[in-house]
Amino acid sequence: MAWSTSSGGTPSEKHDVFLSFRGEDTRYTFTGHLHATLTRLQVKTYIDYDLRRGEEISSSLLKAIEEAKLSVVVFSKNYGNSKWCLDELVKILECRRMRGQIVLPVFYDVDPSHVRNQTGTYAEAFAKHEQRLEGQLEKVQKWREALKEAANYSGWDCSVNRMESELIEKIANDVLEKLNRVYVGDLDQQIAKLEQLARLQFQFYQKICTVENLRKHRATVERVTELKMERSVRMLRLSPDMLSHLESSSKDTDDYLGF
Repeated sequence: MAWSTSSGGTPSEKHDVFLSFRGEDTRYTFTGHLHATLTRLQVKTYIDYDLRRGEEISSSLLKAIEEAKLSVVVFSKNYGNSKWCLDELVKILECRRMRGQIVLPVFYDVDPSHVRNQTGTYAEAFAKHEQRLEGQLEKVQKWREALKEAANYSGWDCSVNRMESELIEKIANDVLEKLNRVYVGDLDQQIAKLEQLARLQFQFYQKICTVENLRKHRATVERVTELKMERSVRMLRLSPDMLSHLESSSKDTDDYLGF
């Protein structure tokens, strides 16, 4: 189950994914929907809902970044305005180098080149940073280098003409793939319901022993077996090509037996 933290809080359980985003840009839209999709796919995800942030990134947030296996960085128009987001990004890239963390950039409503080269809204943001942090230009340069590095990684450009819901689904599945995970929750739900139905059907058959009732029970059991096989195939990541030999061997057997 996914979870979030509050100010000064600590994670209640381990997570696999850390979401870095500019709250006012995407908290209640793209990032919120992505978080919901990852939750549905049973990916434990850290999302920070704390709206009251201080000047420095909190130790609990640094720890959350360190513990993640993968960070999704949602670059939006105003991401570069936030010192907090930029500090998160620097930490994320440090974890990539030191811990092998996977970094997945997502460009939402912003041109990747603006992030990479700090142009457009990012140029405006950095002009302000350099003015306000005149004595800390080394820190500003670190942010520039982090943006350039992250924007060069393979990621997702949301400006492509497609439905946002479809895009979010693809990104979430990409996260699953990069985590070397397979989602089988949909099959587990079907199997559980059909197993319950099979039990009820068998109880009914014991009370009214007819061929029709037995046939219904056996059909349900057979479907459960099929779904369990489908679950195993998905867990093993077997492609249709890898399974093609089963069909040919089955046909050869049927020919040999004269079926």
